[in-house]
Amino acid sequence: MNLATLEQEGRVWKRRALSGASLAILDAAIAVEDRPGQRLNALDGLAEINALAACLLPNARPVRIIAFNKTQDANWALPWHQDRVIALKERVETPAFENWTNKDGVWHAEPPIEFLQRMIFARVHLDSADPENGCLQLALKTHAQGRIAVSTADSVANAACVEDCVAERGDALFAKALILHRSSPSRTNTNRRAIRIDYCADPLPPPLEWAA
Repeated sequence: MNLATLEQEGRVWKRRALSGASLAILDAAIAVEDRPGQRLNALDGLAEINALAACLLPNARPVRIIAFNKTQDANWALPWHQDRVIALKERVETPAFENWTNKDGVWHAEPPIEFLQRMIFARVHLDSADPENGCLQLALKTHAQGRIAVSTADSVANAACVEDCVAERGDALFAKALILHRSSPSRTNTNRRAIRIDYCADPLPPPLEWAA
């Protein structure tokens, strides 16, 4: 993997990142419910992905894990957006940590933008992904524009090079946390399972703690 590509484009791919043994562990470990995402506190089978993340972000640790399965029965679309919140164990009012929300019993807050600029996420594909089953789309290089308002996300993305994240089972995508992304509904009756892992190397200001 090329760190320069991650910094310049906002993403880098590792094709065939997972061994068959790791994929089998993940297949058995996730039972995704009929909703957009299932949050997980821990997950076996990610050692290879964690090692790759550490190559791109030294001392990276997984701080949030979400499993997805998009089908015609559990289907959704997301507009262009940035993911700007982190999952925390408790709500503790802390300078520059804003927009607190509680999602499924887990507290989330938006940290300072400098914090997010140093984070990455991985997307591990347990099934193939393409435009037919609602694969992720990235607006390349938009991670470098800092905080992008919801009202301007479409225009910023439309001015960028948009990539369909076409993937095979076992492929892994690593991306900067602030890159604009979206996905369309699936038009097939097949599974489109994926796991997203957020990574951070920075410590949280006490007394904040990661939820994961």
